[in-house]
Amino acid sequence: MSTDRPTVLFVCVSNGGKSQMAEALMRAHVGDSASIHSAGTAPKGKINAESAASVARAGASMDAATSKPIDPDLLRTADRVIVLGRDAQVEPVGGMTATIERWDTDEPSLRGIEGDERMDLIRDDIQNRVEALADELGLALPQAGA
Repeated sequence: MSTDRPTVLFVCVSNGGKSQMAEALMRAHVGDSASIHSAGTAPKGKINAESAASVARAGASMDAATSKPIDPDLLRTADRVIVLGRDAQVEPVGGMTATIERWDTDEPSLRGIEGDERMDLIRDDIQNRVEALADELGLALPQAGA
């Protein structure tokens, strides 16, 4: 990997929940050591309030988040493209060098778990994956006071 900051794109269907959670959690974990983005295959134009609240409980923020579609230019330049969940489908575009990865994230509602507990389990699954990705990319944690 080059000395440039890696570019990571997280994708889900609505870009209101899981991909926004991944973006916020990764940004909280690695700061500015990566260029971090999220997008949706069918964005709803709004952020899931339960997702935002769960991320806030973990010390991250989705306050500046906006639900947006995939930018083909970003697909071309991203080092990592990660699709969260089973529903979103991302097709490669010409000039794209990253492979499209899928994180089959936890879905506690399939086990009858709802509300804050559901969101926190999803968040924890995504956070563990984000931390593993940051380690894989060799991204340092932000230094206190930096």
